[in-house]
Amino acid sequence: MALNLNKDLKQFYSIAEVGEIFNVPASLLRYWEKEFPTIRPKKSGNNVRMYTKDDIEEIRLIYDLVKVRNMKLAAARELIQRNRNGAKNSNDLMARLTNVREQLIAIKKELDTLV
Repeated sequence: MALNLNKDLKQFYSIAEVGEIFNVPASLLRYWEKEFPTIRPKKSGNNVRMYTKDDIEEIRLIYDLVKVRNMKLAAARELIQRNRNGAKNSNDLMARLTNVREQLIAIKKELDTLV
């Protein structure tokens, strides 16, 4: 999940690109579309899915709940329906903490080379 959507200028992403971002198969993304009504990519005239940044953020939340925290789909769906802001804030906090941790590891490596 190295893609920084805030810096990327693309408006739409293909299902293959989104699958690559999360390292999941396109079939799982299509399945999640059925299970989570909040994921609704636009479809072009020839039924090609076009995901927006908002769609990708929704998938990021679901990915975190299901793949990282190992929640069952029903539990993740209920949590999102019951407390969307809480789930999103928790997901955002985890992303920031992970980023801080990576920065601290990089700083430690630099300091180790100086000693």
